[in-house]
Amino acid sequence: METNTQALEEKAPQEEPMARRIEELVESYQRILKELRKVIVGQEEVIVQVLTSLYTGGNSLITGLPGLAKTLLIQCIADTLGLSFKRIQFTPDLMPADITGTEILQQNPETGRRNLSFVPGPIFANMILADEINRTPPKTQAAMLEAMQERSVTVLGKTYALEPPFCVLATQNPIELEGTYPLPEAQMDRFMFNIIIDYLNEEEEMEVVDRTTGKGPEAIDKIVSREDILRYQSLVREVPASDEVTRYAVRLVRATRPGDPLAPGFIGEWVRYGASLRAAQFMTLGGKARALFHGRYNVACEDILALAKPVLRHRVLTNFHAESENVKIDELIDRVCEKVKPPQSGI
Repeated sequence: METNTQALEEKAPQEEPMARRIEELVESYQRILKELRKVIVGQEEVIVQVLTSLYTGGNSLITGLPGLAKTLLIQCIADTLGLSFKRIQFTPDLMPADITGTEILQQNPETGRRNLSFVPGPIFANMILADEINRTPPKTQAAMLEAMQERSVTVLGKTYALEPPFCVLATQNPIELEGTYPLPEAQMDRFMFNIIIDYLNEEEEMEVVDRTTGKGPEAIDKIVSREDILRYQSLVREVPASDEVTRYAVRLVRATRPGDPLAPGFIGEWVRYGASLRAAQFMTLGGKARALFHGRYNVACEDILALAKPVLRHRVLTNFHAESENVKIDELIDRVCEKVKPPQSGI
């Protein structure tokens, strides 16, 4: 009995700081939502998905037609965070060196000698807005790959580390619009989410018009700091996920691959390539952040299910038959989620 009491006394001080850390994260999350609502109308699910990406250290695509406040949303989020922020406008004539930086020849006024000096590009910031990333050719798009995956850039054989936290929030226009280039599959797979911004409803559009034709939006206050974000990202990775929940994420991903035993018949008919292993990783990691946002210290299957679309929609490539039958990718993911049932104990 004395041993059990001693174990509880030793365990109690460890649990209390954890509870405070979770409470702090939830409070900061709620305050950020409140600040964003000063400027952003509606788009609640979009905001939650962007914040989930930030709190896990992931990169995200934000897709929508021009004029739906994609850039405004990211700028407002940057204003609430104590992070260095850079915006890169992607255009057809943008070169890789315009993103990563380059070495230039400079003369030392004292010695008269000329030396190569590295001038960092806009990628050297904590938070990058890659605006209209699919308006630049694939060669320039590929310049982002090393930064997104390795958190570093290499210029003329020298590697330069990027200061953590580092995240890329890239806006893109639908590929059907003129002047767009499809992103390479390898780069698409490095984005945690593909977040879709759609039109607002009538009342929300009325509110936007009233706000933007009046005195102007309220000022956005900074809520957290760079150090806070690093602590929150560390806390997210400490959240446990049971084997059942992890297996549910893995099975959802495997069910999108033609030829897999778990794949329903319509997958073989409509899908060319299924999702990669990164999909299950990001689904689980995002589920941990979502659980904390709701004040829970464990991942549930509902967290995995809520993130299925943003994680899978840019990783599952449909074939000609799906296009000819007008099969939408989100409808396809819904059908997969209906077929793959979560374990009862994981709900």
